[in-house]
Amino acid sequence: MKQLFIKQKLLSLTDKFKVRDEHGNDVYYVEGSFLKIPKTFTIYNMQGREVAVITKKVFAFLPKFTVVMEGKQVITIKKEFTFFRSRYTIDAEGIEVRGNWWDMTFEVFQNGEKIGQVSKEWFTWGDSYKVEILNEEMETIIIALVIAIDCVKDDQSTAAAASTSV
Repeated sequence: MKQLFIKQKLLSLTDKFKVRDEHGNDVYYVEGSFLKIPKTFTIYNMQGREVAVITKKVFAFLPKFTVVMEGKQVITIKKEFTFFRSRYTIDAEGIEVRGNWWDMTFEVFQNGEKIGQVSKEWFTWGDSYKVEILNEEMETIIIALVIAIDCVKDDQSTAAAASTSV
């Protein structure tokens, strides 16, 4: 089992952060597009190679996020049409998320086998997540999934704040 930690800085204008291992070593570097449309987050390994791109679809009736790895779309997260509570679906080949992904406490399964677990770290500045990787072959896709879910949450809270200020 491998543990990784994602820590985003509070009040950061640049949308840049790193993913570290349990020893504090940098494993991935994440860079967001600041004031750019469409909003994207690109995940790089520490050799500078792009490993995943998360993009919010611009001209969609309901919010939709995609994760592309090695030129192939591997994850889609889209908002369902509902009248009361927001609901999202995650579409990825053989990958299922169980638990409360809105609170960032969930398990990741592939074809019924648990491959990872995510938990939010409390009492920290900014958002911090502990990601336990049980199948190291799926490490990059799990990290991309966690960052994509965090993008969805951030987009939803931004939209909610904008609607209450009108």
